[in-house]
Amino acid sequence: MSDLRRRFRDCLGRFATGVTVVTVEHGDGVHGATVGSFTSVSLEPPLVMVSLDRRSRMCDLLTGASSFGVNVLAAHQQDLALHFAGRPLPADTPVSWDPDAAGPRLADCAAHLDCVPWAAYDGGDHVLHLGRVRGFTAWDAEPLVFHGGAFRLLDTAPGHHAWAGTLDGPADGVWSSGTAALHIPLGH
Repeated sequence: MSDLRRRFRDCLGRFATGVTVVTVEHGDGVHGATVGSFTSVSLEPPLVMVSLDRRSRMCDLLTGASSFGVNVLAAHQQDLALHFAGRPLPADTPVSWDPDAAGPRLADCAAHLDCVPWAAYDGGDHVLHLGRVRGFTAWDAEPLVFHGGAFRLLDTAPGHHAWAGTLDGPADGVWSSGTAALHIPLGH
C-alpha cells in the first residue's frame, strides 16, 4: 500500500463507526462479513447502505441475494467481529444464531435489520449496496465501536453526557422504549 493510501486510510479511521456483520443465505449455507461502512440513507422508504470491497466474496453474494441482514454488534462481540473478518473462533466457541429470526440473525447483537436489495452503485474499489428495510429489532445493549484501528467502548458513566440535566437525555427515559427488545416489521 502506498504511503498516501495508508495516510488516507488512517485519516478515515479517525471517524468512529459501529461494527456490523452483514449476513446472507446462499445455497451452501449462511455467510457473513464484518462491515464498518454502514449507514442509514432514508426514512421513507426505509433504506440503509453497506459498502463492500468489490473483490470480496460477500459483494458477489449480496449482488445475487434476495435478502440480507445487518447485525449491529454489541460491545461483548469483538470475537465475532474478528471471526467474520477472517480470524477463526476458538473451537469451543460456536457462532450463535437467533433461532426465531426469519433470516440469518446473530444472537445477542445490539440491533438487526432485515433488508431486501434496493440498488447497487459503483463506489470505486467498492460497491455501495442499498437495502430496503423490511423489519428491524433493537435490544438494550451497548454497541461495539471501531476507531483508530481498534475496538472501543462508549463511556456510559453517569453524568458524562453532554445533555446531562437537560431533562431530554437518555437517562431521563425519553429515548427508551421501556422494553429490552423492540421488533418492528415494516410494510413493503
